[in-house]
Amino acid sequence: MKNIFKPFGVISRQTLAIMIVLQVVATLLLWQTASSGLIPKPGNVATAFGTLITSKLFLDNMVVSLVLTLKAMCYSIVITLFFAYASVIPFFKSIAQFIVKCRYLTLTGLIFIFTLLTKDGSELKLSLLVFGIVPFFTTSFLAVIINIDKQEYELCKTLGYNNWQTLYEVIIIGKADQVFEILRQNFAISWLMITMVEGLSMSEGGIGSLLIKYNKYNDLTNVIALQLVIFIIGLCFDFLLGTTRHWLFPHSKLKQVTS
Repeated sequence: MKNIFKPFGVISRQTLAIMIVLQVVATLLLWQTASSGLIPKPGNVATAFGTLITSKLFLDNMVVSLVLTLKAMCYSIVITLFFAYASVIPFFKSIAQFIVKCRYLTLTGLIFIFTLLTKDGSELKLSLLVFGIVPFFTTSFLAVIINIDKQEYELCKTLGYNNWQTLYEVIIIGKADQVFEILRQNFAISWLMITMVEGLSMSEGGIGSLLIKYNKYNDLTNVIALQLVIFIIGLCFDFLLGTTRHWLFPHSKLKQVTS
């Protein structure tokens, strides 16, 4: 038990499970005692949670949000991989670096421009999501490329590969497992942004528009319940992407064990 409070301490899975359960119970007790008339109690939130996930309204809006998020992720990963792979070509290197710097741009001042460039609310939301995701995807993957061991390039030269073959073997094939890890790490960004962009165009629905409606009427019980659903779905996608990576690239799991 002393290892729980020791820096770099190692504990068993059983101890970890017990510690997590105790922390969750302590959090719920603190929430219960700290709840006032405005803040709903855990029991009320649990009841709203059960009602929410079984309602057709929620299911319809969740499907809309998931489709939009997955579509934005697909576009983002294609754009990211193109410019990340092309960054080893001098002509595209400056473009890739500019995309990385775009992560400091806020969407608030650009919404009007995107509104003019898109024809409807669906394209507006998709464009904003892609614009918000791509710089972080590109930043993560460029970091992977920069940290590639020089010996991998030297090995390709020793084998007589030309520059294009080296790009294919070392970066495209050699770092394919990292694409899933980057996707997993940055999925949270798109899932976080979905509620914001859906608030800009509420005609098609989505969990963002549903959340805004609950906020409008100060329905904190359903707001917290919906936030809990969003959190759980995000965890499920994180687990799914991690499992898919280990299934497609078993060696990635070995790297984690040995590191």
